[in-house]
Amino acid sequence: MGSTADKIKGTANDAMGNIKQGVGKAVGSDKLQAEGLAQETKGDAQKALGNAKAAVKDGANKVADALNKKL
Repeated sequence: MGSTADKIKGTANDAMGNIKQGVGKAVGSDKLQAEGLAQETKGDAQKALGNAKAAVKDGANKVADALNKKL
């Protein structure tokens, strides 16, 4: 999966996690709140992975550009 896809899925999981937490709090469901927190955490991790992939790609592109300029 590419960095953009990871970021999009992460944002979606983050949003759904927040919604689950809110609904869980509103109906008094500790289970739903915990599921929401877990999904939000998963989303945060996916976004971080997407950012890391993008950083690695940017770094590799800079190295390739520098090498191409020397040729």
